[in-house]
Amino acid sequence: MTPVLLFVLGVVFVAIGIAVSIALHEVGHLVPAKLFKVRVTKYMIGFGPTLWSRRKGETEYGVKAIPLGGFVSMIGMYPPNKDDGSVRPSSTGMFQTLATEARSMAHEEVGPGDGKRVFYRLPVWKKVIVMLGGPAMNMVLGVLLTAVLLMGFGVATATTTISEVSKCQVAAGETVDPDSADCQPTPAAAAGLRPNDRITSFDGKAVTGWDQLTEWIRASAGREVGITVERDGAQVSTTVTPVLSARPVIGADGRQETDDAGTLRYQDVGFLGIGSQTELVAQPASSVLPMAGENIRQVAGVVFNLPARVVGVAKAAFSEEPRDPNGPISVVGVGRVAGEVAAMEEIPVQSRLAALIGLLAGLNFALAVFNLIPLLPLDGGHVAGALYEGARRQVAKLFGKPDPGAFDIAKLLPVTYVVAALLMGMSALLIYADIVKPVNLFG
Repeated sequence: MTPVLLFVLGVVFVAIGIAVSIALHEVGHLVPAKLFKVRVTKYMIGFGPTLWSRRKGETEYGVKAIPLGGFVSMIGMYPPNKDDGSVRPSSTGMFQTLATEARSMAHEEVGPGDGKRVFYRLPVWKKVIVMLGGPAMNMVLGVLLTAVLLMGFGVATATTTISEVSKCQVAAGETVDPDSADCQPTPAAAAGLRPNDRITSFDGKAVTGWDQLTEWIRASAGREVGITVERDGAQVSTTVTPVLSARPVIGADGRQETDDAGTLRYQDVGFLGIGSQTELVAQPASSVLPMAGENIRQVAGVVFNLPARVVGVAKAAFSEEPRDPNGPISVVGVGRVAGEVAAMEEIPVQSRLAALIGLLAGLNFALAVFNLIPLLPLDGGHVAGALYEGARRQVAKLFGKPDPGAFDIAKLLPVTYVVAALLMGMSALLIYADIVKPVNLFG
């Protein structure tokens, strides 16, 4: 299969995954709304012109032209005008007009017998459940995909089988021509170790893992030790003398550490000159939630710093600055990454598929966390409005005052429109940046 076709398949795979994630997000709103007897008029995937739709019962289900989200329409999202209980046909003032128009749209499909089926009449806890249903569905989907990734495919784990043997001793970050007189053989090359040798013992001790072997090598600089490998089914023994060499100090996040001045840190340790082959090792069920929690923590960190990161994307897009590989990307960028992963023929198919599933798991966590931001029109904004309503009613009850009724969230529509405009601007910027200066994850 050609790299171009593999690239396209990767993009299509993730595009379908994103569409399913959006559809299930909206199902997370739809199901509790119907369970609570709210009349749902529309369930749509996408925005813009409708490409296909079908009515089942009182709800129209459909697909729209722009696949950048979805929505569920419920009658009575906003309470009517408080003055007379009706929808005011017109009003003065731009902000009041916005609120009035929103109330009109929210009540235009309210028919006879629907008075108790409007959203704003729901108890606070039911409103919260309806609005949290979408993010909760994405969280569940993210956890399930993480389970498939860890338990079905496994995690790439270093083995005790040698992947490569360095020919020359070089300082970290430098290169030497292996055919030149400057090439001083590494201890592994001098001892005759070969790729595909499986190390079974080191210094008379059985080797059970790569991390264990690495610690022993690092602690054996300048000392001759025995080493046994399995080669073509036979046990082969020899001796090696690890040399003292400055190697990068790697942190828990897998990156090289730096000191307070920002200088990369190195440490003098024993060095042999071998690399490890990796294989996918299935993980127990107990590893799923910790991994999901770590992914959510990382996504939350990105969302918390999103304004600064978006500024960084803007600077990179309109200057010579490089893109931050850990910065935000658009659906265009996600598709490009998926295509690149799928087209990497040097990587086993199983590993590529695992990477794509991991990408979808991360996207679902991101969709959930982002929607929990307490700003309208995001789900978190509606949750915040419901919680404010509940608090306001409790305060009124505490002081013996009349029930203030449902909180008129339509009054926040000016803020909603500003936030929506900012989100659209951010999306446009990220798409532009992913086209003119895409993130390069693979060098």
